[in-house]
Amino acid sequence: MIDIGVNLNHSLFLDDLEHTLLEAKQQGVNGIICIASDLEESQLLTQYSRLHPSLWQTIGCHPHQAKTWHADSQQIYRALLHKHQAVAIGETGLDFNRNYSTQEQQRFAFHQQIDLAKELALPLYLHERDAHEEMIATLKQHPEVAQNSVIHCFTGSRRELDHYLELGLYIGITGWVCDERRGSDLQTSVPHIPLDRLLLETDAPYLLPRNIRPRPKKNHPKYLPYVAEEVARLRNMTVEALIKASVDNTHRLFNLPANIHTS
Repeated sequence: MIDIGVNLNHSLFLDDLEHTLLEAKQQGVNGIICIASDLEESQLLTQYSRLHPSLWQTIGCHPHQAKTWHADSQQIYRALLHKHQAVAIGETGLDFNRNYSTQEQQRFAFHQQIDLAKELALPLYLHERDAHEEMIATLKQHPEVAQNSVIHCFTGSRRELDHYLELGLYIGITGWVCDERRGSDLQTSVPHIPLDRLLLETDAPYLLPRNIRPRPKKNHPKYLPYVAEEVARLRNMTVEALIKASVDNTHRLFNLPANIHTS
């Protein structure tokens, strides 16, 4: 399996990264994509992705951190992307829920990262919260990018899913699908995701699947099988078939090395 979304820059993982990777591998998770949220984290992740062949990284600026994006940022990120191999640009997008950065700051950073994705032929690793209509309108202006990008941690309705699928986006599913309190919309939507557009992720250490017993305090890439099992159940298919499809999709979208054994 490949976990397409881990927030590696957390003491839970970095205090003993070797042990983190071993625990994940013991549960069949042989590859991890590490998510960057700003320039500092993008630079930090390059150290770990160089040392560990099972780790890949994104490079980009989360909408929460858009206030750190300035007039020279695009060139700084471009230089970093040329120097270090990233599998996607992001986590980027729009988040009008908490507005840690203003909406204008978010739009500026997002559009500049879209330009980088077009220039470098890289996928966008997308985040959206309470900004669905604007996200759709923005991506419609860049269809060639949208059809080669992923909406990370999708938790929305069937209507929202259909909008993303019309753009050709890949859909990342997390442990939210295991949440009996908040996951009903997602559970209804999952069977309608085309198998060739479905990706699996934990978003660890966040979004712990609520069906784990005894329940841990934090999420971990080793818990990705719980996500896979629930998605397979909702789609009435075998876990093995689901995992194979998600791994194939991950390799295709992120252009991962074919010689990496991640099934």
